[in-house]
Amino acid sequence: MLPLPLRHEPRPGSLVLGPDTTLGADGPAREHAWLLAEYLGEAGVRAPVLGAESPGATIALRIDPAVSRDGEGYRITVTPERADLVGASEDGLARGLQALRQLLPPHALRRSPVGGEVSIACCLVEDAPRFGWRGVHLDVARHFMPREFVLRFIDLAALHRLNVVHLHLTDDQGWRLDVPSWPLLAERASWRAETVIGRHGHDAGFDGTPHGGFYSADDVREIVEFARRRRVTIVPEVDLPGHVQSVLAAYPELGNNGDPVEVRTTWGISDHVLAPTEAALRFARDVLDVVVDLFPSPWIHIGGDEVPRTQWRASPAAAERATGLGLASVDELQSWFLREVHRHVTAHGRSVVGWDEVLEDGGMPSDTVVMSWRGVEPGLHALERAHDVVMCPKWTTYLDYASSDDEDEPLAPRRTITLEDIAAWEPVPPEADGLTGRILGVQGQLWTEYMPTPREVEYMAFPRLAAIAEAGWSSAERRGAVALPERIPYHLRRLDALGVNYRPPDGPRPWQRGGTGRRRRA
Repeated sequence: MLPLPLRHEPRPGSLVLGPDTTLGADGPAREHAWLLAEYLGEAGVRAPVLGAESPGATIALRIDPAVSRDGEGYRITVTPERADLVGASEDGLARGLQALRQLLPPHALRRSPVGGEVSIACCLVEDAPRFGWRGVHLDVARHFMPREFVLRFIDLAALHRLNVVHLHLTDDQGWRLDVPSWPLLAERASWRAETVIGRHGHDAGFDGTPHGGFYSADDVREIVEFARRRRVTIVPEVDLPGHVQSVLAAYPELGNNGDPVEVRTTWGISDHVLAPTEAALRFARDVLDVVVDLFPSPWIHIGGDEVPRTQWRASPAAAERATGLGLASVDELQSWFLREVHRHVTAHGRSVVGWDEVLEDGGMPSDTVVMSWRGVEPGLHALERAHDVVMCPKWTTYLDYASSDDEDEPLAPRRTITLEDIAAWEPVPPEADGLTGRILGVQGQLWTEYMPTPREVEYMAFPRLAAIAEAGWSSAERRGAVALPERIPYHLRRLDALGVNYRPPDGPRPWQRGGTGRRRRA
């Protein structure tokens, strides 16, 4: 199983699921039983849902807080006659359901004709996670990902017992959310004329192909509901006040000089940032009102990273605004802007998340969750300032980095992160002693500059995302008991059955996309 559970005790015999299989569940457990029935249906097993006390139930699902002190804890007991899945809460039931799914033979994850039989080896599994935040970030701004793939990706995340999918919805290269009061965001900011070819800093021309797309309100509702059934939280990110060149392509008046710009077609960091005006704040509030309405997540991510001060330093209006606000310099306009946004989001009863730059130039209120991406040190600094922290250092968790320096690897930033690197990662640094309770968990990042299609996202994500999931779920001692690289081959059979385009751990597949090479020599 992956992540490795706290306890997995094999027992003699097996439970055969077939034409007579039924599921038993009552109350909130019933919805989870219907999801399990869908999964079994894909394996070719019809499994109608009966009441939990039905004597004929082959698999019974129920909730019992006594099963674990952690709400995500669960217990699975499989005998030749019956399987019992007990969760400490609905979250625990959801994690146990995915664990039960992994107990199926790999071929049972593949869609099969109805009427087959599937065997589960008898066992006892008792489990609970190490961290409460086990996430994966998907950048849909640099390359738009179809709604259908977002749903598939959520299901793959759930299979690995991840419980957060962080959607990076906006950036210089594209805006992916319909905001009715600002219609040009969908009409203009969501499309760029073309995309640069090659690695950032070594541009080799442009592809000449328009690229774009956005999610409608109905798309978002479907994504959120799909995730809710799996007890996965969708954390939306709207990046402010930088990474907004796409916004200014639609509404140049929100910028510092009003000059027209295009949606960015190259990678890197744009100097274009929102002006420190009431109009720009009104825009941010309007957008966040839509975000809060569509996404029930307790956390709203406001970005706050990589905000150049170039335009503010050149702007008399920005200097006047900073002086009027009593700031020491225009550089502090970022923290002022983000604190205003924070006030608006928290007034909706939500918590704010930001990348670790939000600690700079005055910082943010201590209830802001900080994502420590530039290494471990910003996370330690945030902990010392009483922030909750998600550990996501780029040297370990950035899955857009290649898995090796082999020339057949996909085009990627010039750095490598191997499966073994992640498997050996300890998310809690020794310096955090006494502050570990504020480390919410871990998260893997998929920035999609070099991933134009879902197949490329899957290739870069898997199987390394499985290692991040295990770092978030299993203790270091438990992970060390059976090395992950030794267990990965069996897990790859599951990914094969699901049709996942993963990278083989023993080396890259020759990489082709639409007949044009995207290998590292490109």
